[in-house]
Amino acid sequence: MPTTSSSIAATRAEEWRTRIGSALRTTVACTVVGLTSLYGPAPLRRYLEFPSFTYATTLLIVSDATLAQTLRGCWRVLCSNVQVMILSLLSLHLIGPSNFTNAVAALAMAASVFVVALPERSHLVTKQLAFGQLVNVFVSTAVDGGKTGVAVHAIHVVCSTAFGALASLASFVATPFPYPRLAYYQTKKLYRLYAENTCERFNCIIEAISASDNSTATGFFTQAKSLSTTGAKLLQSIRTKLDGMHWERPQTKIFNPHWIDPEEKLQDLELPIRAMGIALSTFTSFPVGVIDEELRGVLLNCRGQFSKKLGQQAKCFAPFDTTINSEIKKDILTKNLSVAYKDLPTSFFLYCVHLLLDDSPIAKKNDHLLGKTQKSGDPNWSTREVVMNLIPSNHNLAFAFKSSLSLGLAVFFGLTYNKENGYWAGLLISLCFVTGRHPTFSLANARGQGTAMGSIYGILCCFIFQKNLRFSFLALLPWVFFSSFLKYSRMYGQAGGISAATGALLVIGMKHNEPPIQFALARMVEATIGLLCFVIVEIVFNPCRAATLAKFELSQCLKSLQDCIEQIDISTPTKKEMSFSSCPALRECQKKLKSLADQLEEFTAEAELEPNFLFVPFHNECYKKMLESLSKMADLLIFVAYSMENVMLLSQKNGAFWKDLHDQVNENVRTFNNKISPTLKCLEEITRIKSPRKLENDNLPCDVETQEYPNTNAFGDWSGEEEVNSITSSFIKHLEEMATKTHTNIDEEMLKGQMVFHYSCLGFCTSNLMRETMKIQSEVKELLKWENSSQTNFDKFFC
Repeated sequence: MPTTSSSIAATRAEEWRTRIGSALRTTVACTVVGLTSLYGPAPLRRYLEFPSFTYATTLLIVSDATLAQTLRGCWRVLCSNVQVMILSLLSLHLIGPSNFTNAVAALAMAASVFVVALPERSHLVTKQLAFGQLVNVFVSTAVDGGKTGVAVHAIHVVCSTAFGALASLASFVATPFPYPRLAYYQTKKLYRLYAENTCERFNCIIEAISASDNSTATGFFTQAKSLSTTGAKLLQSIRTKLDGMHWERPQTKIFNPHWIDPEEKLQDLELPIRAMGIALSTFTSFPVGVIDEELRGVLLNCRGQFSKKLGQQAKCFAPFDTTINSEIKKDILTKNLSVAYKDLPTSFFLYCVHLLLDDSPIAKKNDHLLGKTQKSGDPNWSTREVVMNLIPSNHNLAFAFKSSLSLGLAVFFGLTYNKENGYWAGLLISLCFVTGRHPTFSLANARGQGTAMGSIYGILCCFIFQKNLRFSFLALLPWVFFSSFLKYSRMYGQAGGISAATGALLVIGMKHNEPPIQFALARMVEATIGLLCFVIVEIVFNPCRAATLAKFELSQCLKSLQDCIEQIDISTPTKKEMSFSSCPALRECQKKLKSLADQLEEFTAEAELEPNFLFVPFHNECYKKMLESLSKMADLLIFVAYSMENVMLLSQKNGAFWKDLHDQVNENVRTFNNKISPTLKCLEEITRIKSPRKLENDNLPCDVETQEYPNTNAFGDWSGEEEVNSITSSFIKHLEEMATKTHTNIDEEMLKGQMVFHYSCLGFCTSNLMRETMKIQSEVKELLKWENSSQTNFDKFFC
C-alpha cells in the first residue's frame, strides 16, 4: 500500500523555510528603514522625507527575492527614478510650483502617469514605483504651495526610494538564512525536489497499473494525484527562479553552445507523466488483463532506471544520459506488439514510459527553422519589428488610460478631502495596477482590510507605549513578520499583506504632527477614497463581468479545439516536402488552445471571487470540469502531433508497404473528424448565444404532425459510447493486422514495432479526445440549465 511521500514533506519544509527567510528579510529591511528615518543622522534624514514610500519600496522588492531578483529590483528602482526626475522636473518647470492647485496637481499626475504606463517593454514594478513617486512629488508641491522650489521634492522622493532599495540589499546580506539565496542554487534545490517528486509519481503510477486489486490501485493513483499537485507548485517555483538565473549568470545562455533550457527539459519530462495518469484513469478494473508477469517485471524494472536518470540530471542540470539500458526499451517495444491490438490504454502507457526512458523531446517545436528562414530572407524584418514594438498596443493604451484616470481622480479627491494627508489616496492604489484583468472587488477588499488591520494595530501599539514611544517600534517587528505570511494566504494575498504591513509601519514608523488616532483615521478615509476611484475606473474600463468573459473564452477554446481536430491528418508520404505539412499547424493550434485555456482559467478564478449582485451565481464546478477536459485534450494533441510526425518519417523508409495502412487509418481519422468537428461547432455556437430565450421565441421550423424540431436528435445521439468504441475497434483491428505481419529481417521488425507504437498512440488519443468532447458537451448542457429557466426548450439549441 502507498506510504507518506517524502517529496511532499520535503517540499512543505522548503516552502516554510522560504517563507520564514522572506519574513526575516522583510523585518530586517523595515527595521533598517524605521531606525534610520526615526533616529538616523540629521543630514541623512533630511533627504528621507518620504519614509512611507521607502517602506513600500522595501516591501515590494525584498519579499521572496533571491540575489538576482533583488538586483533586478534595484535596477527597476533606478529606471523609475530616472523617469520621475525627468517628468516631475519638466512638469514643475512648465507649470510652476506656485500654480499647483488641487486640479492642476491631478492633471499633472494623470498626464505623467499616462507617459509612464505607455511603454510596452517597461516592467510593471517599474511603473508601480514611478506611480507612487509621482504621487509624492505632485501632492507635496500642492500642499506647500511651491515654497520649496522645483527640484526639492523630486530629489527627496528619489532618495527615499533609493534608500528602500539599499535597505533591501542590506537585509539580503544581513540575513543569509539558511545561506545566501542565489537563484542558481535555489533553482537547483527545487529541481532536485521536483526530480524526487517525479520519481515518486512514476513509481506510484507503475505500482497502480501493476496492482492486483482495485483498492491498491486506487490508493497509489490517489497518491500520484497528490504528488502531481505538489509537482505543479514546484514547477511554478522553478519558473519564477529561472529569470533570476539570467541575472546572476548571463553568460550561461549567451556563451555556452550546449546550454539547455531547464524549462524545456521539465516540459518534456512532465508531459509523459501526465499522460500516464490519463491512461491510468481510463482503466475500470484491476488487475489489467493484458499485463502479465513478464510485462509487470519490465515495468517494475523501469523504476530504477528512471530514478537513475533523474538523479543524474538533478545533480548538475546535465542532460539525461542517453546510454541508458537499451534492453529495457527494446523489451517495452517488443511487449507492445502483443499488447497494442488488445488494449490501447496499456499500449499508450508503455508509449509514455518509452518516451521517458528515451528522453524524447515531445514538446519541441519543429517549425523553428521555418521561422529562421523567413527572418533571414526578409532584410526589413528586424526594422519592421522594431517599429511595431514602438507602437503601443490597444491593450497597453487601455492600461495607460486606466492608470492615468484612477490616479488623477484619487489625487484630486484626496487633496480636496484633506490636503495634509492627500498622499494616501493615490499611494495606496499606485501598487494595485496590473496589466491584465484581476478580481477588482476582491483586491480592493483585501487592501482595505489590510490597511484597517495594520492601522488599528499601530494605534494599539502607540496606546500601550504612549509613555515611551521610542520602544513602540519594537512592537512593530512581530507585525511585519506576521504580515509577510499574510501574502501567502488565499484571503488577503500580496495586496492585503503589503497593505497590512504598511498600515502599521506608517502609524508607528513615522513622525506625525497630529495624534496617531487622528492620522490613522484620516489615512483610512483617504485609502477608501483611492479604492473607490480605483474600483469605479476599473468598472468603466472593464464593464463585462468575469463570468461573461469566461463564457466567451469558453467558446473561443471550443473554436480553437475544432481547428486542432481539423489538422489531424496523416498524409500519404509521396512527396518529401509535404510530409510534415499538417504537424506544425497542429502544434501551433495546440499552443493557441493552451493559451486560451489558461486565459479561461484566469477568468474562472476571477469570476469565482467577484460578487454576484443581481446576476446568476457563477457555476464554478462546471467550468472546472470543462477546464480539466480541455487541459487533457491539449496534452493529448501534443502526442497526436508527435505520433503523426514519427509515422510520416518512418513511412518514408518503405512508403509502398505502409500505403494501404495509411489509407485505413486515415479513414478512421476522417470518421473521428466528422463526429468531433460538428459537435464542437454546435457547442461553440451555443456558448456564443447571449440570450437563449430570444432564440426560444424565434419561429424555428417544426414538423406539424410530430411537433418535433428537425435534427434535434443529431446532437443527442452522439452522447453514447458507440462511436468511440467503433473508432477504437477499428484502430485495434488495423493494429492487429500490422502486428501479425511477418518480416524478413530485424530492421523491418523494429520498424513494425515503432509504427505500432505510434499508431496505438494515435488510436488512444483520438478515442479519448472523443470522450472528453462528450464530457464538455454534458457540462455545456448543465451550464445552460443553470443559467436559464427550467422551462426553456433546450431542444431548439441543439438543432
